[in-house]
Amino acid sequence: MCGRYFVATERDDAEIKKIIEEVNDRFKNTPELSKMKTGEIYPTNIVPIITPESPALMKWGFTRFDGKGQVINARLETAAEKPMFREAFAEHRCLIPASHYFEWETIGRKKQKYAISLPSTLYMAGIYRFEKDMPIPLFVILTRPAAPVISFIHERMPVIMPKELSGVWLSGEMESHDVMHHSVEDVSYAGVDVTPALF
Repeated sequence: MCGRYFVATERDDAEIKKIIEEVNDRFKNTPELSKMKTGEIYPTNIVPIITPESPALMKWGFTRFDGKGQVINARLETAAEKPMFREAFAEHRCLIPASHYFEWETIGRKKQKYAISLPSTLYMAGIYRFEKDMPIPLFVILTRPAAPVISFIHERMPVIMPKELSGVWLSGEMESHDVMHHSVEDVSYAGVDVTPALF
């Protein structure tokens, strides 16, 4: 799964800076822009997202059918068929830019936090939808089985698209099996801290 990621603005990351500049211009003087988050990103935060048209602001998490809480991830293997995700998968694809994402390995009664990254900005595949009374769309991050190098941390990972195929993904032309085949696996990881597990 993917339940936390990081958007660095203090380092020289030209791609993320450009995305944020475009979002600032597009949403200038709006309440949504004042709520935009960078740094460590949590579910329900409002963040910069890439759509086929232009960078946008979206909120992380679809509202559950019963209205209680959010769904933040969708399995790539079943997103095209599940009622909650299939329309978004077919019609509303996006990319979530990040400096890295976080995952936790359970070690006894503790959890080891890892930052998982690429040498450059990573782009996680997502889908989004519009919900009643929401001023901006909501998105979820697609996940897949973890790459062998990080499978000891967690059995799932976000679908990370190569930059050169981002346009093909956004266009809706890639089927699930093609996305799986082309998604990035060559990631690196580094331990961040150790915190008590929640039981």
